[in-house]
Amino acid sequence: MNLFEYISDRWDRLALQGLLHVSAVVQCTIIAAVLGVVIGVAVYRSPIGSAVATALASTILTVPSFALLGLLIPVFGLGANTTVIALVLYALLPIVRNTIVGLGGVDPAVSDAARGIGMSRFGVLTRVELRLAWPAILAGMRVATQMLMGIAVIAAYAKGPGLGAEVFSGLTNAGSTNSLNQALTGTLGVVVLALVLDAVYVLINRLTVSRGVRG
Repeated sequence: MNLFEYISDRWDRLALQGLLHVSAVVQCTIIAAVLGVVIGVAVYRSPIGSAVATALASTILTVPSFALLGLLIPVFGLGANTTVIALVLYALLPIVRNTIVGLGGVDPAVSDAARGIGMSRFGVLTRVELRLAWPAILAGMRVATQMLMGIAVIAAYAKGPGLGAEVFSGLTNAGSTNSLNQALTGTLGVVVLALVLDAVYVLINRLTVSRGVRG
């Protein structure tokens, strides 16, 4: 059986796995974005706070995926909980870092002008500074999403959802019938879905960022 026949015969199952893979990555990116922006807002005015937040988020990326999953499984068990926690932790760095950079890059004169017309500190942050920092935050989310597409494959080790199960099954049963098709299908599926999500980010950028800010 060639690769195309394998995909055709199992299309329903593969489509569901692909949907679950994308769903897990997108949801974890959104959770990480909320946490990352909150952390970034809390520390961006403090050089020490920014350095500590960035260093802690960077430390997570130094932990191999298998090792982190191995630490989480005894506490949270196999399945979605462990997968979500691992993916969110890995997604934090680019979002936290870009939030800090984006907010730190806002011209102080713009913030002062907003306060000068009567805006509260919260109003300046939400209506001016975060809007100007949005392109950087979105870029951080884009990087995080691409990272998580690959890491979510490894999360199959913890019985996480997605195409990782197809890849692991193919590698585990190497040499058996369709093992290569399984590994290739899972891998190619992740690559295609990653490209689709990247195109979605390009579209979101065009729709939410003004030409003046983009250019």
